[in-house]
Amino acid sequence: MKRFFICIVFFLLLQTTLLCQQRPYYSQYIMNNYLINPAITGIENYTDVKLGYRNQWVGIPGAPVTSYLTIHGSLGKKDYRQTATSFDMKGENPRGKSYWEEYTAPAPHHGIGGSIINYRTGYINRYFVNLSYAYHIGLTPRMSLAAGFAAGFSSTTIDASKIELANPVDPAIGNTIGTMKKLRPDLSAGLWLYSDRFFIGASAQQIIPQRFNLVEHSYDKSTLIPHWFATAGYRFFLSDEVSALPSVMLRYIAEEPLFIDANIKLQYLDRVWLGGNVRFKEGFAVMAGVNVSSTFNISYAYDVNNSRYMLQSQQRGSHEIMIGFLLGNNYADLCPRNVW
Repeated sequence: MKRFFICIVFFLLLQTTLLCQQRPYYSQYIMNNYLINPAITGIENYTDVKLGYRNQWVGIPGAPVTSYLTIHGSLGKKDYRQTATSFDMKGENPRGKSYWEEYTAPAPHHGIGGSIINYRTGYINRYFVNLSYAYHIGLTPRMSLAAGFAAGFSSTTIDASKIELANPVDPAIGNTIGTMKKLRPDLSAGLWLYSDRFFIGASAQQIIPQRFNLVEHSYDKSTLIPHWFATAGYRFFLSDEVSALPSVMLRYIAEEPLFIDANIKLQYLDRVWLGGNVRFKEGFAVMAGVNVSSTFNISYAYDVNNSRYMLQSQQRGSHEIMIGFLLGNNYADLCPRNVW
C-alpha cells in the first residue's frame, strides 16, 4: 500500500511536470549556458563538447533522469593573442587581473552547434534534438552581442507497461496500452550580451505552443508551453588568484510562480572551482569542478530539495555530473574566455 501511495503521489507530480516544468532542470547550467540559450553557440575559439547526467530525487521510483550531449563551435573566429600579457607567464595567474586588462571583444563571427537531450520521468520519456546557429558582433571594444536560435524536434513516448496504480481502471490513464509516441517541432531563441566583466542573457524554449493527447481518451489534452529565461552574472577578483562570479537566473512558465536561482562560483587560478546554488522555496546545491587539462574538465553537483511538495523521507537528493572536452583549443586555455 505504501508503494501504491508513493506511485499515486508521484503520478500527480508528473502531471504537474507535464503542465509546468516540461524541460529538464540543471544545477550546473552556469557551466553550460548553451543548454538554455542558443546565442552561446560558437562563443569560444574551440569546439566545446559537454556530456551531462542528472539523477534527480534519488530514492523515489520513476524520478527524473536527464542525460545530454552538446557540441558547438565558431566559424571564422579570429581571437588571436597579440600581447605579452595574453600569454601564460610563469609564476603568474594566467587569468589574473593583467590578463583581463588586455581583453578585447572578438571580431564578428558565426557559430553552429547541436544538442541531444534525454529527459525520463517515470513512464514518460522525452528527447530533444536540435541544431543551433548564432552570430556574434562587437558593440564596443570590450563588449559583444550574440543572437541565436535552435530548431529541431521533441519526441514524447508513453510506456503504459510501467504505470503502477492501486486502481488498474483509472480514467486518467484511459485505454492506453503498450507505448504511445508523439513528435513535435521544437524551437528556441536567445540573446547574449557579454564582456570581460559581465553577461546578460534572455532566451525562450519551446516557443511554439502545442496541444496533443498524452493518453488515449478524448478529454485529456497536454499542452507544450513556452519557457522563458533571463540570466545575468558579474565577475570580480577577491585576489589575483581567486575570482568570484555571482549570477542569477529567472525562469518563467505561464500560470506558475517565477522561479529564481542564485549562484556563486569561486575559482582558484584556472584549475579548480567551488560553487553554490539556491533555488528560492525549492532547495539548494553545492558544486565543484576541476580543469584537468586544456582539453578536459569535470564537475559535480549535489542538490537538496526542501520544497513542501516533495516526499522528504523518500528522496536522497540529486546528483549531477558533467564532463567537458575542448577540441581544437590552440591557445591551451584551461577556462573559457568569454563564458565563465
